[in-house]
Amino acid sequence: MGEESLKNKTVNGVIWSFIERFSVQGVVFVLDLIIARLIGPDNYGLIAMLAIFMSVSQVFIDGGFSSALIQRKQRTAADFSTVFYINFGISLLTYAALFFAAPAIASFFGQPILAPITRVYSFNLVLNSLVAVNRTKLTIDVDFKTQSKISFYSAVLSGVVGVGLAWYGYGVWALVYQALALALLNVLFSFYYVRWLPREGFSRDSFKNLFAFGSKLLVANIISALYAKAYDVVIGKKFDKGSLGLYSRADKFNQFASSNISGVLQRVSFPVLSQIQDDDARLLSAYKKYMQISALVVFPLILGMCGIARPMIEALLGQQWMGCVTMLQILAFAYLWDCVVMVNLNLIYVKGHSDYVLKLEIIKKSIAFAILAVTLFFDLTVICCGRVVYSLIAFYLNTYYTKKLLNYGFLTQLKELAPILFMSLVVTAIGLLVSWMVSNAIAALVLSLLVCPLAYVIMCRLFKVQAFDELLDILKNKLNGIRKH
Repeated sequence: MGEESLKNKTVNGVIWSFIERFSVQGVVFVLDLIIARLIGPDNYGLIAMLAIFMSVSQVFIDGGFSSALIQRKQRTAADFSTVFYINFGISLLTYAALFFAAPAIASFFGQPILAPITRVYSFNLVLNSLVAVNRTKLTIDVDFKTQSKISFYSAVLSGVVGVGLAWYGYGVWALVYQALALALLNVLFSFYYVRWLPREGFSRDSFKNLFAFGSKLLVANIISALYAKAYDVVIGKKFDKGSLGLYSRADKFNQFASSNISGVLQRVSFPVLSQIQDDDARLLSAYKKYMQISALVVFPLILGMCGIARPMIEALLGQQWMGCVTMLQILAFAYLWDCVVMVNLNLIYVKGHSDYVLKLEIIKKSIAFAILAVTLFFDLTVICCGRVVYSLIAFYLNTYYTKKLLNYGFLTQLKELAPILFMSLVVTAIGLLVSWMVSNAIAALVLSLLVCPLAYVIMCRLFKVQAFDELLDILKNKLNGIRKH
């Protein structure tokens, strides 16, 4: 693939993936805020209690096969059909296991209503398995334009269902039926737009070849998913559903800013750069740009949100959610490094070293669970601080293999990201100052949203940040191309 072709494919993929993520997540975010105001923290806490079961089950169903398909250069029709049958078969077994385990889950948390919720909510796993290969095919083709249509239509329609049910007093069931509607609509729209069905039988050869790469990712992803959702289990068990609801909401605010942008770059970079995995010089150059542009956007968003947390929560969710402000601010520093960690991990994926990924996950999550075990004896604030400590350790450990593979280590990356981090901390200070000076929550929020981005852009210009200039050039070239057509 030529340099210009690679660049165009990447730019188009990033733009449409951004549109897909933020049109969908923006709609979901707004509708979610409306539902949150209507049903309160307790009902959100109930759904969060199931997060670990759903997350681990979803990873187990995929089995790392989607990533194996993307990483593989030569794919056959038998490969895609085999992955479809595996995903669907495991989803049925997983759903059956959760169906019969529902009473035990409810008993563990001391919430009887969780039994019927689990049996209905977990059917999402079966529905999601039907379109896993469709999504993978679109990702391989870097066709995020089609994905954006599917996701947007599904999110809007299911969100309307959720708001309507919440308005009429369905409480936690509004969230359950919204999730089911989202999964069902994704199935319908995916088959309409992609029009792919398995036309080959199950192939043992395909299974063996894909499993060699995917099996290690499966174990690594299960460990990662267990850790990511372990906090929900611990907080739900030790504290109460209201506390878990507040923690979950603080976590979701940070995820919206960090994980979506990081996810966009990962989804685009993995299939595109897998095609140049043997050219180390081009690969390193491209990944440096991915990392710097990711940090350029994520750092100020995360730390800016930390600065305006108080007026943002009060204005958007109301007084009943103010207990999540401090947690949101602390967790911002945990999610700050998420994009950097993901870029490093993605580099290892592209080089085909799923064994390195597995080793990393075992080491990192052993440390992570140890930190969780210690902080468990304290309050929610200390538990959140533990996540910040772990995020820094994860950043450092991931760079061990990137240094080994491409001589791109921890100190080099930290030095390159330092100017962006400094400017983002200034944005945090501005947000905190505005929040302190302006007592009215809505006025403080609006003023911060005007002043903070402006200050950041001025600093980028003043310090001549290269990643900012590159991002502007990409956007300008794309806009010029649109105008010509």
